[in-house]
Amino acid sequence: MASSKIAPEQVRHVARLARLSLAPDEEDRIRANMDEILGYIDKLNELSTDGIEPTAQVGDAGTATRADAVTNHPHADAMLANAPARERGYFKVPKIID
Repeated sequence: MASSKIAPEQVRHVARLARLSLAPDEEDRIRANMDEILGYIDKLNELSTDGIEPTAQVGDAGTATRADAVTNHPHADAMLANAPARERGYFKVPKIID
């Protein structure tokens, strides 16, 4: 195996921060995965980015929104039809505060 970029102590430190208890074989597997990730990042670092503007976000910013409009217009009698108790067009509930 090639030289590892991640030390076992670093894997344990990250696991401790994440409050994970790892078995030795899990530590080895995670260490190998982290080495693969860093290897991929090294490949990306070889790319020329001359003339490329920095980008914080590649898609449209924000979340699509819609107008807040009532579309079902409920009727009080229909809403209260299954209420166990009602009074003057409202749900009646037991008093819980004195």
